[in-house]
Amino acid sequence: MKDVPKPDKRRKYDAAFRAEALRLAEQSRSTQTAARALNIDPKRIYQWQKAAQTPVAAALGADLDPATATKLRQLRALARRQAQELEFLKKVIAIFSVTLPL
Repeated sequence: MKDVPKPDKRRKYDAAFRAEALRLAEQSRSTQTAARALNIDPKRIYQWQKAAQTPVAAALGADLDPATATKLRQLRALARRQAQELEFLKKVIAIFSVTLPL
């Protein structure tokens, strides 16, 4: 008996379909509704949304010139530091906002 490869049962979506699905999800403000309208799994749209949010610079990584890559690293470090400071300040506010009995 010959080894016949099994057909790939996964549906393939082209870029135009993906773009339309993302537009529909954004327009309707509901990924679930868009998925039902297109008869696809909502997880698929969530994956496409996540991929669309990936920064271009991170995707191109090696294509960045050294000055831009350095600046990008500095900005990301600054953003992390500011996020940590914000979390600290939120905790301090929570501690001091508790009213003490007199």
